[in-house]
Amino acid sequence: MESQANVIGVSMVKFEKPGRNEPYEIMASKAIRGALADAGIDLQEVNQAYASYVYGDSTCGQSALYLVGMTGIPIINVNNNCSSGSTALYMARQAVESGAADCVLAFGFEEMKPGVIGDNWTDRTSPFQWLNNSFEKLNPDLPDGPIALKVFGAAGLEYLKKYDAEVDIFGKVALKSRKHAVNNPYSLFTQELQLAEVMDAPIVYPGLTRFMACPPTCGAAAVIVCSDRFAKKHNIQKTVKIVAQSMTTDTPDSIEDNLHLVGAGMTERAVKEVYEKSGISPEEVDVIELHDCFTPNEVITYEALGLCGEGEASKLIADGDNTYGGKYVINPSGGLMSKGHPLGATGLAQCTELVWHLRGDAGNRQVEGARLALQHNLGLGGACVVTLYEKGS
Repeated sequence: MESQANVIGVSMVKFEKPGRNEPYEIMASKAIRGALADAGIDLQEVNQAYASYVYGDSTCGQSALYLVGMTGIPIINVNNNCSSGSTALYMARQAVESGAADCVLAFGFEEMKPGVIGDNWTDRTSPFQWLNNSFEKLNPDLPDGPIALKVFGAAGLEYLKKYDAEVDIFGKVALKSRKHAVNNPYSLFTQELQLAEVMDAPIVYPGLTRFMACPPTCGAAAVIVCSDRFAKKHNIQKTVKIVAQSMTTDTPDSIEDNLHLVGAGMTERAVKEVYEKSGISPEEVDVIELHDCFTPNEVITYEALGLCGEGEASKLIADGDNTYGGKYVINPSGGLMSKGHPLGATGLAQCTELVWHLRGDAGNRQVEGARLALQHNLGLGGACVVTLYEKGS
């Protein structure tokens, strides 16, 4: 590693329901300008840019960045499903650490349509075909449905059965997330829920009610990463270090059971690399933003990240160790469940939230004394990115 990668600028726009949003290029350009202002630099100082999105034609990244300025730098468009934002960050971090660039912009955006996610290209093999095939073999008695609903629904049902957990643990996670979101001005939903509301809401798939699934969302976020050399040259003081980062994809164990089909194995391998690279143990982490596209996935991810032992998520939740006053504060932003999930922006919005906490800039939801932050961003198909951040000195 030639250089330490530091986050020096972050920004996001408030997430909105489809139809209430501005066009993707407007949302993205606002986030980019915000990150530049936060870092205290001009666009001319940026050497490379990575633009993440899922729904859009090629070079949408250029369309968005050109509204801020046309500087002739490399602009690389990234699509890695729901982990697209963190994939852009991963590439930005690599560029800085390798010495290929001193200052890199990663920005993500999504302009989504209402309703569940479906296939856009029906005239060719779906990248989810192997997931569908595996789901059918593992769950011959479960109904068909949209890919995300059925695989995360099946994973939740398997978790409950395997560990004899109470069905309302997924509802309790939804309550926690919404309670956190009340203090987040960037969140889509800011009204608290009651457990009965979550459990009695319309069923969207066996094991899942409407309040256990994240909503389609539009939004944008941006992050600026630089080297120590760049930070020193520009006298930038408010840096957050990227201590370690790992990206993993599927291995044969992904088709062994429903938990692995939704990324438990990818998460376990990614976080293991991060802990080994950094020398940090999970017990040292203060604040976490994880990929809770469905509440069962938050429960599964507690264990995959090593925040508790196998089958011990129920105890973690019952003891309040996933919220303020407990062992960890998990998804203080409200998570994907409440803040929203504009696919290409999600990973960079997670980074933004954690950077605010490490700087002490998170307002009413601030995790006091936060020094280490962990981020988990998952995409079916698949990819998982786990990132560990440390407060700058």
